[in-house]
Amino acid sequence: MEKIKCSNDEVFFGVGFCGHSGHLRLKPFSSSSPLSLPDFVLPPAFPQETTESVKEYLEENYLTPELNHLEPHTSGKLWDFEWFEKANIPLEPSAPRHVIAPSWELPFRRSSPNWKPASTQIQVEELMEGAQEDVGGLNRMPGPAKDFVRGSLNNRPFRPGGFQSSSHLHEDNQNSDKCALYADWVRELIHPVNEGGTLPQTVPPTFREGLQLGPFKEYPSSQICSGRKSVSDEVSMRSTSENLDNFSVRFDDLFKKAFEDDDVIIDKNSHEEITVEKINANPTDIITEIDSQGEINVEQIETADAKSETDTHIGITEVEGEGDAKDLVPETQASLDQILKMQPQEKTEKIGKPANETTAKQDEAWALAGGNEDIINHFYELVPDMAIDFPFELDKFQKEAIYYLEKGESVFVAAHTSAGKTVIAEYAFALSSKHCTRAIYTAPIKTISNQKYRDFCGKFDVGLLTGDVSIKPEASCLIMTTEILRSMLYRGADIIRDIEWVIFDEVHYVNDAERGVVWEEVIIMLPKHINIILLSATVPNTVEFADWIGRTKRKKIRVTSTTKRPVPLEHCIFYAGELYTICEKDVFLQHGYKATKEAFKKKTAPNNTVSSKQKTHLPSSSGRGGVAGGRGQKQKQQQQQHKLSSTSGQQSSGGPKRASESSSWLLLINKLKQKSLLPVVIFCFSKNRCDKSADMMYATDLTSHSEKSEIRLFCDKAFSRLKGSDRELPQVIRIQGLLKRGIGVHHAGLLPIVKEVVEMLFCRGVIKVLFSTETFAMGVNAPARTVVFDSLRKFDGKEFRKLLAGEYIQMAGRAGRRGLDNIGTVIVMCRDDIPEESDLKNLIVGKPTRLESQFRLTYTMILHLLRVEDLKVEDMLKRSFAEFHAQKNLPEKQKELLQKLGQPVKDIECIKGDPEIEEYYDMAVQAETYREAIAEALMQSTSAQQFLSPGRIVVVKSQSGEEHLLGVVLKSPSPTFKNYLVLVLTTESPTSTSALIPSSMQSVSNRDQLDTGANFPGRVLAPKSKRGMDDEYFVTSSSTRKGTGAVNIEVPEYGVAAGVSYAVKQLESNTKEIISICQPKMKIDQVKLLEEPSDAVYSRTIQQLVKYTSEGGKFPPALDPIKDLKLKDMSVVEQYQKYNKLLQKLTENKCHGCIKFKEHFSLIKEQKRHKEEVTALEFLMSDEALQQMPDFQGRIDVLKEINCIDEDLVVQLKGRVACEMNSGEELICTECLFENQFDDLEPEEAVAVMSALVFQQNNTSEPSLTPKLSLATKRLYDTAIRLGELQAQFKVAVDPQDYARDNLKFGLVEVVYEWARGTPFAEICELTDVSEGLIVRTIVRLDETCREFRNAAAIMGNSTLFKKMEAASNAIKRDIVFAASLYVTGV
Repeated sequence: MEKIKCSNDEVFFGVGFCGHSGHLRLKPFSSSSPLSLPDFVLPPAFPQETTESVKEYLEENYLTPELNHLEPHTSGKLWDFEWFEKANIPLEPSAPRHVIAPSWELPFRRSSPNWKPASTQIQVEELMEGAQEDVGGLNRMPGPAKDFVRGSLNNRPFRPGGFQSSSHLHEDNQNSDKCALYADWVRELIHPVNEGGTLPQTVPPTFREGLQLGPFKEYPSSQICSGRKSVSDEVSMRSTSENLDNFSVRFDDLFKKAFEDDDVIIDKNSHEEITVEKINANPTDIITEIDSQGEINVEQIETADAKSETDTHIGITEVEGEGDAKDLVPETQASLDQILKMQPQEKTEKIGKPANETTAKQDEAWALAGGNEDIINHFYELVPDMAIDFPFELDKFQKEAIYYLEKGESVFVAAHTSAGKTVIAEYAFALSSKHCTRAIYTAPIKTISNQKYRDFCGKFDVGLLTGDVSIKPEASCLIMTTEILRSMLYRGADIIRDIEWVIFDEVHYVNDAERGVVWEEVIIMLPKHINIILLSATVPNTVEFADWIGRTKRKKIRVTSTTKRPVPLEHCIFYAGELYTICEKDVFLQHGYKATKEAFKKKTAPNNTVSSKQKTHLPSSSGRGGVAGGRGQKQKQQQQQHKLSSTSGQQSSGGPKRASESSSWLLLINKLKQKSLLPVVIFCFSKNRCDKSADMMYATDLTSHSEKSEIRLFCDKAFSRLKGSDRELPQVIRIQGLLKRGIGVHHAGLLPIVKEVVEMLFCRGVIKVLFSTETFAMGVNAPARTVVFDSLRKFDGKEFRKLLAGEYIQMAGRAGRRGLDNIGTVIVMCRDDIPEESDLKNLIVGKPTRLESQFRLTYTMILHLLRVEDLKVEDMLKRSFAEFHAQKNLPEKQKELLQKLGQPVKDIECIKGDPEIEEYYDMAVQAETYREAIAEALMQSTSAQQFLSPGRIVVVKSQSGEEHLLGVVLKSPSPTFKNYLVLVLTTESPTSTSALIPSSMQSVSNRDQLDTGANFPGRVLAPKSKRGMDDEYFVTSSSTRKGTGAVNIEVPEYGVAAGVSYAVKQLESNTKEIISICQPKMKIDQVKLLEEPSDAVYSRTIQQLVKYTSEGGKFPPALDPIKDLKLKDMSVVEQYQKYNKLLQKLTENKCHGCIKFKEHFSLIKEQKRHKEEVTALEFLMSDEALQQMPDFQGRIDVLKEINCIDEDLVVQLKGRVACEMNSGEELICTECLFENQFDDLEPEEAVAVMSALVFQQNNTSEPSLTPKLSLATKRLYDTAIRLGELQAQFKVAVDPQDYARDNLKFGLVEVVYEWARGTPFAEICELTDVSEGLIVRTIVRLDETCREFRNAAAIMGNSTLFKKMEAASNAIKRDIVFAASLYVTGV
């Protein structure tokens, strides 16, 4: 490097290239002897960068798309687009980078009593991380604001709590990879199954399929340890569960052992090594000695203790020849063997939890029963800052539930009616307001929702969501029906993110056959961040139901309950104008019931005499021929029996019976008025009965002038919102007349506004007598002083039946007003008969109805779940309450399966080569399926009986059922001997036959045995030189003497003749042991076989019989079933032919007649039994074992057939439309839309036909329809029939006629048509016999159906149908039908 002169001084620079761009760099040198500079300087590699050049470079390379060169990695991705000219970017604000979220602490963790929730800033990137992978999680992007509350079919449901996400599955795969790195697969191979071990992995990580390796066998090691017993000896001495862990080897264990060998403590005083062995020998002395010196390592002592425990666990003992073993085995190998025997202490850290913890987890109870007195005694210390203060002292169960709510746990509260369960719901609302979250209150009935809205409206920020009403959906506390919440969950409403509590009121409604499934669906679909509050009446299986919820949601459920009533009840019987107390304080009073019975006997004694006299004259007045029970007489007797069986004695409305019933009501009301037991609720289980009973009290006035004035003012104000003509409705006028006299009626047939007026006036206390159906007990929180049961029988829609204990307790709980009454009175009306004592005990003091699953599959449920890949219908079925016990027992089934798979199976070793016993067994099992029917047909056939004569060769079933026996009939049934005698050839060897012969029979033919020198019983033909004259004669010729038919041998008889074992068996005349009648028939000598037994004759007979099996052991051909046996049933003939072919194949099998046959047959039988048990357990653990899986498969086939889903179970357009249908049957609604059945109908006609989908009453008057409406209804009915037949074809439990009749009811088509045309309500009520309340309810639901059809039309792209549904909805929305609720708007 040459010098470069710079001014006068010499400065030296180093010149070189730098950076990736190749720029020159000058570096000054401090050294006085620099290197020489190059003769030339290269120009810069790139031109000088300016602002314009940088801009041009960025636009050219990054902002201007261009046509790339055709390369393999870019094929199919070539494009050219003018972005800056064509792009239309929406001007929307970008998503915020941060959000503010409240933070909350538990009350007992707060630092100060004046704690306030703080705010935390969270980055949106953290919230949205993994949102694309976790499609069912809460981190997904929110949808449009219009779908915030109701959701949309375009949204995916949030992942239900307890379901495993795809990310977790990925983590499991990663964990399995880690386990493979740590060689945990070795533990899987050798960990014993009976200790909770699992099957080894057969599928490698990231692979879809693996190898079927079958059950693994355990081969213990035989390494010899220095001075110890061999490991194989230890295995033989100890059980597998105690020893197999000792073969787990890890590098950590090797190093640990090496470190333990070096762990030596030096005693400073004596300079003596304190080894681990010394500590093990006397740990107490060593530790005491070291403590005195003040120096000890705790880890070393723990190591010594661990080693001591290990040696104790292994149980190694000294053996003889210790010195020899030490000489033979090197020291390194001995130490290695000692290491191999060590049990690793860190096993549980890498594999999982210990076995005892795993077992505890499996047996873990998810339902935790309450009753903690410490919580109750220190409640205000545990919850110092309550979210809401109550003006009264809380009950014990309320305090306990509130404490668990403060801890953020789910609770199940079971208490009697009016016990104060609503307090827990109020506190949950207060907590959600405090935590800046939301709470949802669900109710089974719309009336409860409206009433709760009124009750909570003044305390919290409350909104109401029902089918037709939406008030403040953005409120923090929402009240809705359970169906609305289910729809929100399936549609993935974004409001679900904010929910902290969901309150289920009246949980015992899960027993409802129609709507009980909704509760199970909602509970299963709730996301994991939502806590659950369940409020129910007292049921006997609260813990079981809570355990199901806990296992389903994988969270603890606190169960708190009380059997104490706030107001105790007394139960009475009202008979003949008197009250008889039969139960007080839940104790049945025998004397009260006896007094009632005595009064009944006194009153009915004269009548009984008259009735008995009448009964004696009944035959003389009977039908033709003097036979009692003509058709008219039978009907009268049945009517009398029905009246006697009913405890209420509901008589007809005419004649003196009506007068007597009216007088009984007057007697009761006067009695209650005298004893100050008003107001009273009288439960009548019929709408007509309620109205008639109220009309009977036309002369009763129970209100004062001030109360009359209050009632009149309230009614005027409430009914003022109605139209002029609607105020003059007969029902409105009639109810006002009853109310002014203090009498009310409440049932489903009333107009909604009328029902609300009755409820509000009853709560004010101005209604003294209220005739109601049982819906009042569940739908209205309005207790009374007294409750009266008009009957203890009800019609449940199918039949008349007795009341259940749960129903009785629910209604009786309305008696007694908390804070007003000291005791509540429950009265049972008795007119013609007194209920049995056992029936009354079961109702009053019996157990209430258990919570039972009513889960069933619906097409809407299936389609909603098929929309989401992460959710499966099988998962929903598994988590239903119906499958709870089966799924709960799965761990035990899995353990049993592992034990079965771990059992060794003995192999079959055949000397003839590959064993064919399995093929023989399969054919024998298949033949056994035919044998039962064939044997029965043979014994019933007269032709077969004729062929079963003496000498006929037959095939007899073996007693052990293994190999059939060839035999010959010796004697057929006769008047003196009713059974068959058959001589059969057995498969027993001659030496083993003696074991089968009873001791009493072994004395037979002792002379023959002694003569022949045989050492086994039986008849054997002696050599010719030793034969007697009789033997010689009978061998050459047969006897011609006619026998007497006597049998002089002991049956059964076992023996050996001609070297073949035989047996003489006695078979019944209708026996099924004769499985085949053969064609050949041989000559036999009955006299010498049965009357005068001869060994020679037996030998000759058996030799003849053996000839028929000489050809490969085959059985002789069987008789022809048609020509010979005259069998006419073709199915039996076909089975007979198949059976005989199988018998021939059995004889052709090389196992037939084998000496090892019995042993091998028992082995294959055991193997098959073991395989069947394993298969059965695998089936029980599979999805196929689910109760409703066959129904699910059938419904899937139906959906495929009607193109709702494709072959890959992907939801199609028709399936998306079906998801919108909730009010009507989804398949019928969807089909009528896609068949365009409403295209030729006007909006009024369309909505009239749609009423058949939502109307529910069966028996109505026949409507008068226009020709166009008649054609439309017939078309809709034909569609329902077709769908019903399709479901029946795919084995769905549906009858086409019942399906159409249950889902389509055309009773209100004319009424709705006239209403949509603008006819006043008073006039349309005259067109039908349906009650006004049911008309209003149907039209209100019809508006919801119109909205669903409108949304479906939007999905289909049918604008004409969309507008038609909008017009139909507007046509029916008017006047009294859609009058606002008094609970919502106030009076």
